[in-house]
Amino acid sequence: MVVLAASIITKTGKALVSRQFVDMSRIRIEGLLAAFPKLVGIGKQHTYVETENVRYVYQPMEALYLLLVTNKQSNILEDLETLRVLSKIVPEYSASLDEEGICRMAFELIFAFDEVISLGHKESVTIAQVKQYCEMESHEERLHKLIMQSKINETKDVMKRKASEIDKSKIDRNRADKGGLMSLQSSMSTRIENGFNDMSISGSGGGFGSNSSYGSMDLDSFSTKSKGRTSTAATAPSKGLGMQLGKAQKTNQFLESLKAEGEVIVEDVQPVVGQTRGSVPVATDPITLTVEEKLNVVLKRDGGLNNLEVQGTLALQILQKDDGFIQVQIESGENKGFQFKTHPNINKELFSKENLLGLKDPSRPFPAGPTGDALGVGLVKWRMQSADETLVPLSINCWPSVSGGETYVNIEYEASKMFDLQNVVISIPLPAIRDPPTVNQVDGDWRYDSRRSVLEWTILLIDNSNSSGSMEFVVPKADPSAFFPIDVRFTAARTFCDIKVVSVLPLKGGPPPKFAYRTQMVTENYQVV
Repeated sequence: MVVLAASIITKTGKALVSRQFVDMSRIRIEGLLAAFPKLVGIGKQHTYVETENVRYVYQPMEALYLLLVTNKQSNILEDLETLRVLSKIVPEYSASLDEEGICRMAFELIFAFDEVISLGHKESVTIAQVKQYCEMESHEERLHKLIMQSKINETKDVMKRKASEIDKSKIDRNRADKGGLMSLQSSMSTRIENGFNDMSISGSGGGFGSNSSYGSMDLDSFSTKSKGRTSTAATAPSKGLGMQLGKAQKTNQFLESLKAEGEVIVEDVQPVVGQTRGSVPVATDPITLTVEEKLNVVLKRDGGLNNLEVQGTLALQILQKDDGFIQVQIESGENKGFQFKTHPNINKELFSKENLLGLKDPSRPFPAGPTGDALGVGLVKWRMQSADETLVPLSINCWPSVSGGETYVNIEYEASKMFDLQNVVISIPLPAIRDPPTVNQVDGDWRYDSRRSVLEWTILLIDNSNSSGSMEFVVPKADPSAFFPIDVRFTAARTFCDIKVVSVLPLKGGPPPKFAYRTQMVTENYQVV
């Protein structure tokens, strides 16, 4: 009593959906379905057709056939009941009983057929139960969606507070500007009246001209003072709001209830206000020059280098517009294999001959104020790609070995002497395990993230004193490929490209301006695959 296949076919025998419940080749099922229309007689009221080997139990559905292929020993009454249930399920998933509608909902129909028939035998289920089982509702998925929605709501609240902070600063700035203009108008009117009282008829032109020029000088000095007061008034509200943001925030009740039930909730660290990037400090100097390199490395798990790519940028950040009339003097080494590209507004001839970075139009200043990039305006970019394994700053070797019912994982690192690596984090993916791994030995610190099922190995600093290190941990028996790919993150104060800023030259004369200079290398994508 076995159902071999449940199918939906056209009047010509073309299979639209077919689910086999026993081992059957594609050629055989296609042959059985193609032969069925030839066996159905015209004008007959039977619901089954038998051949030497199989029995067809069918029901017409508009221009299609809902068909069960069974063996001849199968219970015909049981098969008719199965056919009746399937005939009610098909319209539930496909509103239009035509070829296009059935093909569009093919997978949903196959899943529903699996709920009704298991290993060729009918399951005792109702239509409502089949629909409920096919929804595949997951507690973990629902929990993830609720946590993501709570984070979205919190982010919206932060955006609203930030918008109100900006609006308030604009209002205070407008008030300060209006106050400065009113005092300026009263001062100017007083000086002009005094000038008219003091001048004579013969010297009226000269007297007014002198007072006019004096008034313009006072206007410049006053504008400088008013700018200082405006910046103070604009920054005052942000300090107040900053103290408010530092207070304890209201904890999401949903997350608290999950913690009470024993769920492990990983809370995101809120970013510091006014800091766009964790690795880039806020610029406080009038001129800041930053050399940053991003490292993309793919290492092979069995040894060797798949790809190494370095992308670097020399960026300039200026706080005041008046400090933008400058040129930057740099020095660069041999830098074999590096390809350099300057900004379109940079004078390329001046850069190639004198290593000076200046604008094509010297009368224009460099852009000041905040830019789209936290580093500032990019002046020069460079790129280097290599397959030389000796250039890799940090090599990782991972050796999983199975012993009995456990897997012993030995992982070691070896650092190049060219760089001192800081804040090194090596993330090893783990198979789905119930308990944290047993760490037998580690050079540094480790942390197990149960949510992502990742073991994080942390070393604050790798230099010549600890250029190599290892860790050993034990987990239940698992496939060695489950521990890859390994992600690596670190920073360094030295870069691959030999380039440095020597000085900043003013274009309007005077002493060289003060500037800050930073160099850093960060990993953008560093993996062992």
